[in-house]
Amino acid sequence: VQLQASGGGLVQAGGSLRLSCVVSGRTFSNYGMGWFRQAPGKEREFVATISISGGSTYYADSVKGRFTISRDNSANTVYLQMNSLKPEDTAVYYCAADPYPTAARLARGVGMDYWGKGTQVTVSS
Repeated sequence: VQLQASGGGLVQAGGSLRLSCVVSGRTFSNYGMGWFRQAPGKEREFVATISISGGSTYYADSVKGRFTISRDNSANTVYLQMNSLKPEDTAVYYCAADPYPTAARLARGVGMDYWGKGTQVTVSS
């Protein structure tokens, strides 16, 4: 499974960005998907996950109400719409795939077996 994230960039605080992650190599609709981020000097952290159907989504408290995860199974793509961005959202953002997604795993952002290279998001104050 190959994952390719894109859409990062430099944005002012309060602005918006939309990240995309295209998955190839296996059947996209078999995987739960997630977004994670890692800021300089910090551990990687869970941002959001989405079930296979897209009917269930889970968010870290720090992004709830500002970020929206979605997926298009016909396009093998998962998205992260980020609004009201803050300087503390600055990080490298990674998409990941879980071949055995359950509600418990997705809610905690664990069980991701496949990872893409990240895309940098920088929010200036």
